[in-house]
Amino acid sequence: MAHRILIVDDASFMRMMIKDILVKNGYEVVGEAADGAQAVTMYKELKPDLVTMDITMPEMDGITALKNIKAENPNAVVIMCSAMGQQAMVIDAIQAGAKDFIVKPFQADRVLEAISKNLS
Repeated sequence: MAHRILIVDDASFMRMMIKDILVKNGYEVVGEAADGAQAVTMYKELKPDLVTMDITMPEMDGITALKNIKAENPNAVVIMCSAMGQQAMVIDAIQAGAKDFIVKPFQADRVLEAISKNLS
């Protein structure tokens, strides 16, 4: 069975880019959220195997959403996505329980490496 992934990013073109990479490589995208609050709700409903989470979003940022998801399921696998130059936020995310992070703009091989490494 294909691994089920939830994509979270406030930019629809970024969600589309990740979805394209994942679908072409046999993953199932079970949902897309545009902010952290949506992500937490969708995580509870969909129970995906992995979440790709943008850090900077309206409503609720990715780190707060990550903490909420981890409170719901301590074993949740969340990979953070951030633009260059957000090292401090990446460190916060790892301390909050993120398994890995991917830097934007996305490189398909790096996205796939982070995901396969954390789903094995």
